[in-house]
Amino acid sequence: MIHRAMVLAAGRGTRLAPLTDRLPKPLMPVAGRPMLAHILDFLCGGGIDEVVINLHHLGHLIEREIGDGGRFGLRIRYSWEPEILDTGGGIKRAQPLLGNEPFVVANGDSLLELRLGEVLDAHAMGGSIATMAVRPAPDAARWGVVELDADDHVRRIAGLPDDPVDVPLRPFMFPGLHVFEPRVFDYMRPDAAFSITRETYPAMLRAGEPIRGYVTEARWLTIDTPAELAAADETLARSPFRP
Repeated sequence: MIHRAMVLAAGRGTRLAPLTDRLPKPLMPVAGRPMLAHILDFLCGGGIDEVVINLHHLGHLIEREIGDGGRFGLRIRYSWEPEILDTGGGIKRAQPLLGNEPFVVANGDSLLELRLGEVLDAHAMGGSIATMAVRPAPDAARWGVVELDADDHVRRIAGLPDDPVDVPLRPFMFPGLHVFEPRVFDYMRPDAAFSITRETYPAMLRAGEPIRGYVTEARWLTIDTPAELAAADETLARSPFRP
């Protein structure tokens, strides 16, 4: 049973400036609560009991607000980054806290209305090094298109690897939720800043590692821009997610 997760929360949130000059993006209020609180509830509801949160920009405010995680039913530990390491570098730095077992990674600025346990079950049965939640979306290219074959195997992400593929592929967007086996760390450089989607996933695909897509049409929201923050606030206030 997968019981450990990481939330990526170190970024500067530049598209939300000047709001993020004073408050880190994961603490932006959404329906009366910090966005990060909604994410932690989602993880706890899916059977997660240990969470690692990486920190950099205004990270002391996150640590002060969230604490040890007890009020969320979680044990929370923090991975500080003296310099921002991007998604892949941040996960690699947290390896000692994540340990040698499968784990979930969630973005600290987005939320899916689905049952996390179903994603974890699909990962356990799929036998893959990683499982990515993916959604159909007309603007998938904005987020980096994830291309799946007919059997829901991931074959390309944002055009990488660029080797020819001889089967039809279906495009999806990636809403920032994935599950990993610990051998993912074998494809990560230590002490470096890099993107997990632009570097780690292509490296795994080139090596022939199986990666599955978990296709969902679940509602999804993000707070990446002021307009999206306002929309997320209105959406959750009017119709709360019920994973």
